[in-house]
Amino acid sequence: MEKEEWDNRTSPVEFLLLGLSNVPKLQMPLFLLSLMIYMVTVFGNILIVVLVVADRHLHTPMYVFLGNFSSVEICYTSTILPRLLASFLTRDRSISAQGCMTQFFFFGCFAGTECYLLATMSYDRYLAVCQPLLYASLMNWKVCLQLAAGSWLAGLLMSTIVTGQFSKLQFCGPNAIDHFCDFAPLLELACSDTTALRLVTFIICFLDVVFPFVFTLLSYICIIAVILRIPTTMGRQKAFSTCSSHLIVVTVFYGTLIVVYMIPRTASLRQLNKALSFFYTILTPMVNPLLYSLRNREVKGALGNALRKTVVCIERSY
Repeated sequence: MEKEEWDNRTSPVEFLLLGLSNVPKLQMPLFLLSLMIYMVTVFGNILIVVLVVADRHLHTPMYVFLGNFSSVEICYTSTILPRLLASFLTRDRSISAQGCMTQFFFFGCFAGTECYLLATMSYDRYLAVCQPLLYASLMNWKVCLQLAAGSWLAGLLMSTIVTGQFSKLQFCGPNAIDHFCDFAPLLELACSDTTALRLVTFIICFLDVVFPFVFTLLSYICIIAVILRIPTTMGRQKAFSTCSSHLIVVTVFYGTLIVVYMIPRTASLRQLNKALSFFYTILTPMVNPLLYSLRNREVKGALGNALRKTVVCIERSY
């Protein structure tokens, strides 16, 4: 009998992304807010990528990693926000099972790549501050490109493995998902055995999140220890200014990541979890280019040069 019941179970053809549908009067304001956030995020990160490519003063490993990081942020946001914007306009919150798995795959891929890129950027800052005489030989162009490519490949590989395991599951019961197709909401809907998936995911999370986080943390402990040993205040400020933007980005990224995934998924905390997920997946990518552009002298200089060249070109065209 139990076997027959199991055989009769079928995975849902589509899932329902609840999002913020419980406040119907705010759908249009939320659409406009989300659209503005998406446009600012994409424009800001594209601007950084263009500046890194176009300005020869930014052709250094630090800014190559920053260009890759901004590219990941564009892709990362684009896996979630366009679908959210469409649901605000059409009120259609359904997503096919294949579409949900696709969103889950790309979200995991870009999130994993971001973790590795943050670790790579912290290693670059460690070499610049703690090993300045060896920096040019240890962080040459070959190593720089290998680390950047390795970050993308690691994220792709980890997400492929986890998504492959997820695609083998059967889903039953209510097919509603709070925000987007993420690990925890999908796991709650699974009605087949998830032991193998949990084991694989635990290993992947260690390699994809815990290891880069610990590596980044240790890098900054070493950096701060070296900065504190610099005798002059000006010297400490100069050394800290080279990595302050990245340190803020790391703090915001991992801070929200830990809070979102450590909060128990209980009914009383569901709205808080939804709000934090919104901040983690949508607002954080918008803040990053602002941090780098407002706090980084080289980026501000490159932006000023680009604006001056644009003005000159416009004047000459008239």
